Amino acid sequence: MFVYRYKDSGLLIQRQLGAPRRLDIYGIIKVHARYVTKVLYHPQFDPDASDKPNSWVSLSFIGTLAGDRAKGAVGSWKLSQMSKIKYAIDVEKSVISNNCEARGWQCTSPDDDWHFFWASVQSVRAIFNSDSGYRLSDNQLVNHFPNHFELTRKDLMAKNIKRYRRELEKEGNPLAAKDETGRYLYLDFIPVTYLIPQDYNLFTEEFKRNPTLTWILKPSGKARGIGIFLINRLSQLKKWSREGRMGMMLGSVPSYVRDSYVISRYIDNPLLIGGKKFDLRLYILVTSFRPLKAYIYKLGFCRFCTVKYNTDVTELDNMFVHLTNVSIQKHGAQYNSLHGGKWTIENFRLWLEGTKGKSVSDKLFDEIHWIILHSLKAVASVLINDRHCFECYGYDIIIDDTFKPWLIEVNASPSLSATTASDRILKYKLVNDVINIVVPNGLIPDAKSSKTVNREQMGQFDLLYDEEKAMEEANTGINTSKPGVKLTDEYEDDADGNPLFGKPIFV
Repeated sequence: MFVYRYKDSGLLIQRQLGAPRRLDIYGIIKVHARYVTKVLYHPQFDPDASDKPNSWVSLSFIGTLAGDRAKGAVGSWKLSQMSKIKYAIDVEKSVISNNCEARGWQCTSPDDDWHFFWASVQSVRAIFNSDSGYRLSDNQLVNHFPNHFELTRKDLMAKNIKRYRRELEKEGNPLAAKDETGRYLYLDFIPVTYLIPQDYNLFTEEFKRNPTLTWILKPSGKARGIGIFLINRLSQLKKWSREGRMGMMLGSVPSYVRDSYVISRYIDNPLLIGGKKFDLRLYILVTSFRPLKAYIYKLGFCRFCTVKYNTDVTELDNMFVHLTNVSIQKHGAQYNSLHGGKWTIENFRLWLEGTKGKSVSDKLFDEIHWIILHSLKAVASVLINDRHCFECYGYDIIIDDTFKPWLIEVNASPSLSATTASDRILKYKLVNDVINIVVPNGLIPDAKSSKTVNREQMGQFDLLYDEEKAMEEANTGINTSKPGVKLTDEYEDDADGNPLFGKPIFV
């Protein structure tokens, strides 16, 4: 038994609901040898259909194929309504509910039986809590892995990437090679980072070695720019720490004392456009961590600050200069509500190719893909790879003025709120394409079966990495990956004999 997909195939059918006519719509035919056994059919694509249920229906068929596969098949058909998918959401985002309703899915409460749940991280924590007694059935799918925070908490992301590099180094893997200064040649993609309060002494030693650097302090578990500030003097950190301890003595414990923090070297030489700092928001869909399978969305965007970049110490507290978060910038006097301070990734690449050349643009995005891949590999061994789960991550990347990309953070629940009309369209398409991949053909999820997705169903997603396929190609010596991407352990050098970043990509 295999699946044969067709479009405008000219399949002549006899249905119980009407006279013989041609089925010129998209569907799926399951065939065994030369016998058609089943067609999945969606009436909304059939202009002549009077019966228009809002979901896929099953057409059972008994007959033979005359000629090549779908062409000329004649037989007796029976139309039966397929079960509707029940969906639940608890994040109140219209782009999710609109996508589900467009598929004819039935909305239900998270407390009732559901097949598809777009849940908050708090709900996922409750679902996978060992004390809850809740167990997902084979026909249920949820949008977070149980311990997604291994990548999305800032402190755990840094710890896991550091551990990953140490493990590769211990194995003697060439990916962990270093230069004469001790810098990783291929895995140097997060700024120098320390955990506070655990690494406070280590940080002070680093600060004294490089007293002119600026550092950025962030709460490990918060988003949208909350609780972030910059320092360039050790006394600023000590004052912040003293205020926290004083609050504890007075019985008033500030939230920043309860939270763990990360302090990272601030990228003070960002690439600027129009004199303004920006970062990239990219969407990554992961359907499995073991084996790793990830997709990258082509419709990401750049987020711009509203005030021109300035390294003057008097501007350290001006978040309109330093933080690109829309939740912060939209309150600025110079915020443009028409375009929301954003560029599409496509426009950014056009600017980059026009000002720096296509080779610079291609190399930059190869390096970004490399960063994303190895950040996922860094947590693959510690993530609970539950087959009921998928994850749509929001990656934040900053590019410095040498065109080196840096991973800043990964978001478990990237904002699906829209600030502009184009933003609303992008996020609707994003959710639509995610659902098409994780719930292919609109069928009720089945955790026991593997998801087969064709190019059309992927929409604006591209396959970033398929570990199973990579291993097969490595074993057979056949490379069917996209041009320019190698499945090899060999490194290439540039004209000066320096190793090129991003080689190898898949190992």
